[in-house]
Amino acid sequence: MRIKHWVFRFAMILNALAIDPGQAGAEMSRTEARRQAERLGALGQALFFDPSLSPSGKLACSSCHDPAHGFGPANALSVQMGGGDMQQPGTRAVPSLKYLQAVPPFSEHFHDSEDEADESIDNGPTGGLTWDGRVDRGADQARIPLLSSFEMGNRDEAEVARRVLAAGHGKEIAAIAGLKATSKAAAEPATVYKTALKALEVYQQDYRTFYPYSSKYDAVLAGKAELAPAEARGLELFNAPNKGNCASCHISKRGNDGTPPQFTDYGLIALGVPRNRDIPANKDPAYFDLGLCGPLRTDFLKREDYCGLFRTPTLRNVALRQTFFHNGAVHSLRDAVRFYVERETKPELWYPRKADGGIDKYDDLPETAKSNIKANLNMDPPFDRRRGDAPALTTAEIDDVVAFLGTLTDGYQPAK
Repeated sequence: MRIKHWVFRFAMILNALAIDPGQAGAEMSRTEARRQAERLGALGQALFFDPSLSPSGKLACSSCHDPAHGFGPANALSVQMGGGDMQQPGTRAVPSLKYLQAVPPFSEHFHDSEDEADESIDNGPTGGLTWDGRVDRGADQARIPLLSSFEMGNRDEAEVARRVLAAGHGKEIAAIAGLKATSKAAAEPATVYKTALKALEVYQQDYRTFYPYSSKYDAVLAGKAELAPAEARGLELFNAPNKGNCASCHISKRGNDGTPPQFTDYGLIALGVPRNRDIPANKDPAYFDLGLCGPLRTDFLKREDYCGLFRTPTLRNVALRQTFFHNGAVHSLRDAVRFYVERETKPELWYPRKADGGIDKYDDLPETAKSNIKANLNMDPPFDRRRGDAPALTTAEIDDVVAFLGTLTDGYQPAK
Protein backbone atom coordinates (compact mmCIF):
# COMPACT_ATOMS: atom_id res chain seq x y z
CA MET A 1 0.00 0.00 0.00
CA ARG A 2 2.78 2.45 0.88
CA ILE A 3 4.56 1.83 -2.46
CA LYS A 4 1.36 2.51 -4.41
CA HIS A 5 0.81 5.73 -2.45
CA TRP A 6 4.44 6.72 -3.14
CA VAL A 7 4.11 6.37 -6.92
CA PHE A 8 0.85 8.28 -7.27
CA ARG A 9 2.06 11.06 -4.98
CA PHE A 10 5.07 11.55 -7.24
CA ALA A 11 2.85 11.61 -10.34
CA MET A 12 0.91 14.49 -8.82
CA ILE A 13 4.15 16.27 -7.92
CA LEU A 14 5.52 15.95 -11.43
CA ASN A 15 2.34 17.11 -13.16
CA ALA A 16 2.02 20.08 -10.84
CA LEU A 17 5.63 21.03 -11.57
CA ALA A 18 5.17 20.63 -15.36
CA ILE A 19 8.94 20.31 -15.69
CA ASP A 20 8.59 18.66 -19.10
CA PRO A 21 6.98 21.18 -21.51
CA GLY A 22 5.85 18.33 -23.71
CA GLN A 23 3.93 16.74 -20.87
CA ALA A 24 2.51 19.85 -19.19
CA GLY A 25 -1.11 19.18 -18.45
CA ALA A 26 -0.83 15.54 -19.53
CA GLU A 27 -1.12 12.65 -17.11
CA MET A 28 1.90 10.40 -16.76
CA SER A 29 1.74 6.65 -16.88
CA ARG A 30 2.72 4.66 -13.83
CA THR A 31 5.96 3.63 -15.50
CA GLU A 32 6.81 7.23 -16.38
CA ALA A 33 5.88 8.42 -12.91
CA ARG A 34 8.05 5.78 -11.29
CA ARG A 35 11.01 6.53 -13.56
CA GLN A 36 10.81 10.28 -13.00
CA ALA A 37 10.20 9.80 -9.28
CA GLU A 38 13.31 7.64 -9.02
CA ARG A 39 15.39 10.26 -10.83
CA LEU A 40 14.02 13.07 -8.68
CA GLY A 41 14.57 11.01 -5.53
CA ALA A 42 18.17 10.25 -6.48
CA LEU A 43 18.81 13.92 -7.20
CA GLY A 44 17.14 14.92 -3.93
CA GLN A 45 19.33 12.51 -2.01
CA ALA A 46 22.46 13.95 -3.63
CA LEU A 47 21.35 17.50 -2.83
CA PHE A 48 20.43 16.55 0.76
CA PHE A 49 24.00 15.48 1.51
CA ASP A 50 25.77 18.22 -0.49
CA PRO A 51 27.34 20.98 1.68
CA SER A 52 28.30 23.01 -1.39
CA LEU A 53 24.71 24.26 -1.56
CA SER A 54 25.56 26.58 1.34
CA PRO A 55 27.84 29.64 1.01
CA SER A 56 30.05 28.30 3.80
CA GLY A 57 30.54 25.05 1.92
CA LYS A 58 30.13 23.27 5.25
CA LEU A 59 26.39 22.94 5.84
CA ALA A 60 24.21 20.36 4.10
CA CYS A 61 20.66 19.36 4.99
CA SER A 62 22.17 16.23 6.52
CA SER A 63 24.39 18.31 8.81
CA CYS A 64 21.37 19.04 11.00
CA HIS A 65 19.20 16.10 9.89
CA ASP A 66 21.49 13.14 10.47
CA PRO A 67 20.15 9.77 9.20
CA ALA A 68 21.82 8.01 12.14
CA HIS A 69 19.78 10.12 14.55
CA GLY A 70 16.34 9.80 13.01
CA PHE A 71 17.08 12.67 10.61
CA GLY A 72 17.47 14.98 13.58
CA PRO A 73 20.61 16.59 15.03
CA ALA A 74 23.56 14.40 16.01
CA ASN A 75 24.56 16.62 18.92
CA ALA A 76 23.06 18.03 22.12
CA LEU A 77 23.07 21.68 21.06
CA SER A 78 19.79 23.46 21.74
CA VAL A 79 20.03 25.19 18.36
CA GLN A 80 22.39 24.61 15.47
CA MET A 81 24.91 27.04 13.98
CA GLY A 82 24.81 28.17 10.37
CA GLY A 83 25.01 31.17 8.06
CA GLY A 84 27.81 32.10 5.69
CA ASP A 85 30.35 32.04 8.51
CA MET A 86 28.80 29.09 10.41
CA GLN A 87 28.53 31.36 13.45
CA GLN A 88 24.85 32.31 13.25
CA PRO A 89 22.68 30.51 15.84
CA GLY A 90 19.19 29.30 15.12
CA THR A 91 16.20 30.03 17.32
CA ARG A 92 14.59 26.59 17.56
CA ALA A 93 15.68 23.01 18.08
CA VAL A 94 16.01 21.06 14.83
CA PRO A 95 13.10 18.61 14.42
CA SER A 96 13.22 15.17 12.87
CA LEU A 97 12.27 14.82 9.19
CA LYS A 98 10.94 11.29 9.62
CA TYR A 99 7.25 10.36 9.59
CA LEU A 100 6.04 13.63 8.09
CA GLN A 101 4.29 11.93 5.17
CA ALA A 102 0.86 11.90 6.84
CA VAL A 103 0.89 15.39 8.36
CA PRO A 104 -2.30 17.14 7.17
CA PRO A 105 -2.25 20.65 5.73
CA PHE A 106 -2.53 23.33 8.39
CA SER A 107 -6.05 24.16 9.49
CA GLU A 108 -7.33 26.37 12.30
CA HIS A 109 -10.29 24.04 12.71
CA PHE A 110 -9.38 20.39 12.27
CA HIS A 111 -12.17 17.81 12.37
CA ASP A 112 -11.13 14.19 12.70
CA SER A 113 -13.78 11.56 13.28
CA GLU A 114 -14.57 7.97 12.32
CA ASP A 115 -17.57 9.49 10.57
CA GLU A 116 -16.19 11.85 7.93
CA ALA A 117 -19.44 13.82 7.97
CA ASP A 118 -19.17 14.47 11.72
CA GLU A 119 -17.73 17.93 12.33
CA SER A 120 -18.94 18.20 15.90
CA ILE A 121 -15.43 18.02 17.37
CA ASP A 122 -13.11 20.88 16.51
CA ASN A 123 -9.54 19.95 17.39
CA GLY A 124 -8.34 23.49 16.77
CA PRO A 125 -5.09 24.44 14.99
CA THR A 126 -3.60 21.30 13.49
CA GLY A 127 -1.11 20.22 10.86
CA GLY A 128 1.40 21.87 8.62
CA LEU A 129 5.13 21.27 8.58
CA THR A 130 7.72 22.92 10.87
CA TRP A 131 7.20 23.66 14.55
CA ASP A 132 4.62 26.34 13.73
CA GLY A 133 2.97 24.56 10.79
CA ARG A 134 3.59 27.43 8.41
CA VAL A 135 4.14 25.36 5.26
CA ASP A 136 2.27 22.32 3.94
CA ARG A 137 4.53 20.89 1.24
CA GLY A 138 7.97 19.36 1.37
CA ALA A 139 9.24 21.68 -1.35
CA ASP A 140 8.18 24.71 0.69
CA GLN A 141 9.78 23.22 3.77
CA ALA A 142 13.06 22.73 1.88
CA ARG A 143 13.04 26.39 0.85
CA ILE A 144 13.27 27.59 4.47
CA PRO A 145 16.81 26.42 5.38
CA LEU A 146 18.21 27.16 1.92
CA LEU A 147 17.33 30.85 2.25
CA SER A 148 17.56 31.33 6.03
CA SER A 149 20.32 33.70 7.17
CA PHE A 150 21.09 31.45 10.15
CA GLU A 151 20.91 28.16 8.28
CA MET A 152 22.35 27.60 4.79
CA GLY A 153 22.45 31.33 4.17
CA ASN A 154 21.81 31.77 0.45
CA ARG A 155 20.78 35.31 -0.53
CA ASP A 156 18.06 34.34 -2.99
CA GLU A 157 16.73 31.62 -5.28
CA ALA A 158 19.20 32.51 -8.03
CA GLU A 159 22.14 31.88 -5.70
CA VAL A 160 20.74 28.47 -4.79
CA ALA A 161 20.43 27.66 -8.51
CA ARG A 162 24.03 28.74 -9.16
CA ARG A 163 25.31 26.54 -6.35
CA VAL A 164 23.27 23.56 -7.52
CA LEU A 165 24.78 23.86 -11.00
CA ALA A 166 28.30 24.51 -9.71
CA ALA A 167 28.02 21.33 -7.64
CA GLY A 168 27.58 19.33 -10.83
CA HIS A 169 23.86 18.62 -10.71
CA GLY A 170 23.04 20.50 -13.90
CA LYS A 171 23.00 17.50 -16.25
CA GLU A 172 20.52 15.60 -14.12
CA ILE A 173 18.31 18.65 -13.60
CA ALA A 174 18.29 19.33 -17.33
CA ALA A 175 17.22 15.75 -18.01
CA ILE A 176 14.47 15.80 -15.38
CA ALA A 177 13.15 19.22 -16.37
CA GLY A 178 13.10 18.41 -20.05
CA LEU A 179 15.82 20.90 -20.94
CA LYS A 180 18.04 20.06 -23.89
CA ALA A 181 21.40 20.85 -22.30
CA THR A 182 23.08 21.86 -19.07
CA SER A 183 23.73 25.25 -20.63
CA LYS A 184 19.97 25.63 -21.03
CA ALA A 185 19.56 24.88 -17.32
CA ALA A 186 22.05 27.62 -16.48
CA ALA A 187 19.90 30.05 -18.42
CA GLU A 188 16.81 29.06 -16.43
CA PRO A 189 17.68 29.46 -12.73
CA ALA A 190 14.02 29.46 -11.72
CA THR A 191 13.60 25.99 -13.25
CA VAL A 192 16.79 24.75 -11.56
CA TYR A 193 15.64 26.07 -8.20
CA LYS A 194 12.13 24.66 -8.51
CA THR A 195 13.40 21.27 -9.65
CA ALA A 196 15.87 21.13 -6.75
CA LEU A 197 13.10 21.82 -4.24
CA LYS A 198 10.90 19.13 -5.78
CA ALA A 199 13.80 16.70 -5.74
CA LEU A 200 14.29 17.27 -2.02
CA GLU A 201 10.55 16.78 -1.49
CA VAL A 202 10.50 13.54 -3.44
CA TYR A 203 13.56 12.17 -1.62
CA GLN A 204 11.84 12.77 1.72
CA GLN A 205 8.85 10.75 0.56
CA ASP A 206 10.93 7.58 0.22
CA TYR A 207 9.12 5.29 2.67
CA ARG A 208 12.12 2.97 3.07
CA THR A 209 14.17 5.85 4.45
CA PHE A 210 11.71 8.26 6.06
CA TYR A 211 8.79 6.12 7.22
CA PRO A 212 9.79 2.46 7.30
CA TYR A 213 7.75 1.54 10.42
CA SER A 214 10.57 -0.76 11.49
CA SER A 215 10.60 -0.25 15.27
CA LYS A 216 10.18 -2.91 17.91
CA TYR A 217 6.70 -1.59 18.62
CA ASP A 218 5.79 -2.12 14.97
CA ALA A 219 7.06 -5.67 15.27
CA VAL A 220 4.90 -6.12 18.37
CA LEU A 221 1.83 -4.86 16.51
CA ALA A 222 2.63 -7.34 13.73
CA GLY A 223 2.89 -10.21 16.22
CA LYS A 224 6.62 -10.67 15.61
CA ALA A 225 7.92 -9.52 18.99
CA GLU A 226 6.85 -8.97 22.59
CA LEU A 227 7.45 -6.02 24.86
CA ALA A 228 9.72 -6.57 27.84
CA PRO A 229 7.97 -6.18 31.23
CA ALA A 230 9.19 -2.60 31.76
CA GLU A 231 8.22 -1.66 28.20
CA ALA A 232 4.75 -3.16 28.63
CA ARG A 233 4.24 -1.27 31.88
CA GLY A 234 5.45 1.88 30.14
CA LEU A 235 2.92 1.46 27.32
CA GLU A 236 0.11 1.07 29.84
CA LEU A 237 1.21 4.23 31.67
CA PHE A 238 1.66 6.03 28.34
CA ASN A 239 -1.97 5.29 27.44
CA ALA A 240 -3.63 5.69 30.85
CA PRO A 241 -5.60 8.99 31.03
CA ASN A 242 -4.99 9.31 34.78
CA LYS A 243 -1.25 8.59 34.55
CA GLY A 244 0.97 9.67 31.65
CA ASN A 245 -1.94 10.48 29.33
CA CYS A 246 0.67 10.72 26.57
CA ALA A 247 -1.55 8.98 24.02
CA SER A 248 -4.06 11.83 24.16
CA CYS A 249 -1.70 13.70 21.81
CA HIS A 250 0.79 11.00 20.81
CA ILE A 251 -1.65 8.40 19.50
CA SER A 252 -0.36 4.86 20.02
CA LYS A 253 -3.10 2.81 18.36
CA ARG A 254 -3.48 1.87 14.72
CA GLY A 255 -5.65 4.09 12.56
CA ASN A 256 -9.18 3.06 11.63
CA ASP A 257 -7.82 1.92 8.27
CA GLY A 258 -5.17 -0.26 9.92
CA THR A 259 -2.26 2.11 9.30
CA PRO A 260 0.50 2.11 11.93
CA PRO A 261 0.27 4.71 14.71
CA GLN A 262 2.05 7.98 14.02
CA PHE A 263 2.49 8.88 17.72
CA THR A 264 1.14 12.37 17.11
CA ASP A 265 -2.26 13.94 16.52
CA TYR A 266 -0.54 16.75 14.53
CA GLY A 267 -2.13 19.34 16.80
CA LEU A 268 -0.53 22.60 17.92
CA ILE A 269 -0.34 22.88 21.69
CA ALA A 270 1.21 25.07 24.41
CA LEU A 271 3.20 23.20 27.06
CA GLY A 272 4.81 26.07 28.97
CA VAL A 273 8.33 24.72 28.43
CA PRO A 274 10.95 26.68 30.43
CA ARG A 275 12.78 29.48 28.63
CA ASN A 276 16.09 28.27 27.25
CA ARG A 277 18.67 30.88 28.12
CA ASP A 278 21.29 29.10 26.03
CA ILE A 279 19.56 30.42 22.90
CA PRO A 280 21.24 33.74 22.02
CA ALA A 281 17.97 35.33 20.87
CA ASN A 282 16.55 34.80 24.34
CA LYS A 283 19.12 37.14 25.88
CA ASP A 284 16.72 39.87 24.82
CA PRO A 285 14.03 39.83 27.54
CA ALA A 286 11.51 41.24 25.07
CA TYR A 287 12.00 38.38 22.60
CA PHE A 288 9.62 35.43 22.71
CA ASP A 289 9.29 32.58 20.26
CA LEU A 290 5.54 32.04 20.35
CA GLY A 291 5.15 29.53 17.54
CA LEU A 292 1.82 29.92 15.80
CA CYS A 293 1.54 33.64 16.63
CA GLY A 294 5.09 34.51 15.56
CA PRO A 295 7.66 35.72 14.98
CA LEU A 296 8.70 33.25 12.23
CA ARG A 297 5.08 32.71 11.24
CA THR A 298 3.46 36.03 10.42
CA ASP A 299 -0.19 35.39 9.51
CA PHE A 300 -1.40 35.10 13.13
CA LEU A 301 0.71 37.78 14.81
CA LYS A 302 -2.31 39.37 16.49
CA ARG A 303 -3.92 36.14 17.68
CA GLU A 304 -2.96 36.11 21.37
CA ASP A 305 -4.97 32.92 21.88
CA TYR A 306 -2.50 31.19 19.53
CA CYS A 307 0.63 32.34 21.36
CA GLY A 308 2.85 29.51 22.57
CA LEU A 309 1.33 26.84 20.32
CA PHE A 310 3.77 24.44 18.65
CA ARG A 311 3.03 21.33 16.61
CA THR A 312 3.10 18.01 18.44
CA PRO A 313 5.99 16.00 16.95
CA THR A 314 5.93 12.26 16.44
CA LEU A 315 7.63 10.29 19.21
CA ARG A 316 9.02 7.78 16.75
CA ASN A 317 12.82 7.70 17.12
CA VAL A 318 12.58 10.08 20.09
CA ALA A 319 15.15 8.00 22.00
CA LEU A 320 17.78 9.04 19.42
CA ARG A 321 17.40 12.72 20.30
CA GLN A 322 19.60 14.71 22.68
CA THR A 323 17.43 17.84 22.74
CA PHE A 324 13.70 18.03 23.38
CA PHE A 325 10.82 20.47 22.82
CA HIS A 326 10.78 23.36 20.36
CA ASN A 327 13.48 25.31 22.20
CA GLY A 328 15.77 22.42 23.12
CA ALA A 329 15.51 23.32 26.81
CA VAL A 330 15.71 19.69 27.94
CA HIS A 331 18.58 17.34 27.13
CA SER A 332 17.48 13.86 28.12
CA LEU A 333 14.41 11.80 27.34
CA ARG A 334 13.90 11.00 30.98
CA ASP A 335 13.91 14.69 31.89
CA ALA A 336 11.42 15.38 29.11
CA VAL A 337 9.01 12.90 30.69
CA ARG A 338 9.75 14.35 34.13
CA PHE A 339 8.75 17.80 32.93
CA TYR A 340 5.26 16.58 32.12
CA VAL A 341 4.70 15.15 35.60
CA GLU A 342 6.52 17.90 37.56
CA ARG A 343 5.59 21.12 35.76
CA GLU A 344 2.73 21.76 38.19
CA THR A 345 3.74 19.62 41.18
CA LYS A 346 7.38 20.76 41.44
CA PRO A 347 7.64 23.95 39.36
CA GLU A 348 10.68 25.12 41.34
CA LEU A 349 12.69 22.41 39.57
CA TRP A 350 11.88 23.84 36.15
CA TYR A 351 11.42 27.59 36.43
CA PRO A 352 13.56 30.42 37.87
CA ARG A 353 12.73 32.59 40.85
CA LYS A 354 11.38 36.11 40.56
CA ALA A 355 12.91 39.03 42.41
CA ASP A 356 10.29 38.59 45.15
CA GLY A 357 11.19 34.93 45.58
CA GLY A 358 8.16 33.57 43.78
CA ILE A 359 8.40 31.03 40.97
CA ASP A 360 8.29 32.49 37.48
CA LYS A 361 6.14 29.74 35.98
CA TYR A 362 5.80 29.50 32.19
CA ASP A 363 8.66 31.99 31.87
CA ASP A 364 8.93 31.58 28.08
CA LEU A 365 5.52 33.20 27.63
CA PRO A 366 4.84 36.94 27.85
CA GLU A 367 2.69 38.21 30.69
CA THR A 368 -0.36 38.57 28.43
CA ALA A 369 -0.21 34.88 27.56
CA LYS A 370 0.42 33.83 31.19
CA SER A 371 -2.68 35.71 32.30
CA ASN A 372 -4.78 33.77 29.81
CA ILE A 373 -3.77 30.26 30.86
CA LYS A 374 -6.93 28.51 29.64
CA ALA A 375 -6.38 29.72 26.09
CA ASN A 376 -2.61 29.38 25.92
CA LEU A 377 -1.56 26.46 28.08
CA ASN A 378 -2.39 22.77 28.22
CA MET A 379 -3.79 21.92 31.67
CA ASP A 380 -4.96 18.38 30.85
CA PRO A 381 -3.54 15.43 32.86
CA PRO A 382 -0.81 15.10 33.98
CA PHE A 383 -0.80 18.93 34.19
CA ASP A 384 -4.02 18.94 36.25
CA ARG A 385 -2.25 18.90 39.62
CA ARG A 386 -1.08 21.59 42.02
CA ARG A 387 2.22 22.32 43.65
CA GLY A 388 2.94 19.79 46.36
CA ASP A 389 0.57 17.15 44.95
CA ALA A 390 1.91 13.73 44.15
CA PRO A 391 3.02 13.62 40.50
CA ALA A 392 1.09 11.44 38.08
CA LEU A 393 4.10 9.14 37.63
CA THR A 394 6.56 7.86 40.21
CA THR A 395 10.28 7.66 39.53
CA ALA A 396 9.97 3.98 38.61
CA GLU A 397 7.01 4.69 36.35
CA ILE A 398 8.94 7.40 34.53
CA ASP A 399 11.64 4.82 33.86
CA ASP A 400 9.02 2.45 32.45
CA VAL A 401 7.64 5.10 30.10
CA VAL A 402 11.17 5.85 28.89
CA ALA A 403 11.70 2.12 28.33
CA PHE A 404 8.60 2.00 26.16
CA LEU A 405 9.66 5.07 24.17
CA GLY A 406 12.85 3.20 23.34
CA THR A 407 10.77 0.67 21.40
CA LEU A 408 9.85 3.37 18.85
CA THR A 409 13.33 3.50 17.30
CA ASP A 410 13.53 2.29 13.71
CA GLY A 411 15.80 -0.56 12.68
CA TYR A 412 14.66 -3.25 15.13
CA GLN A 413 15.55 -6.78 14.11
CA PRO A 414 13.28 -9.45 15.69
CA ALA A 415 15.05 -12.46 17.13
CA LYS A 416 14.83 -15.46 14.80
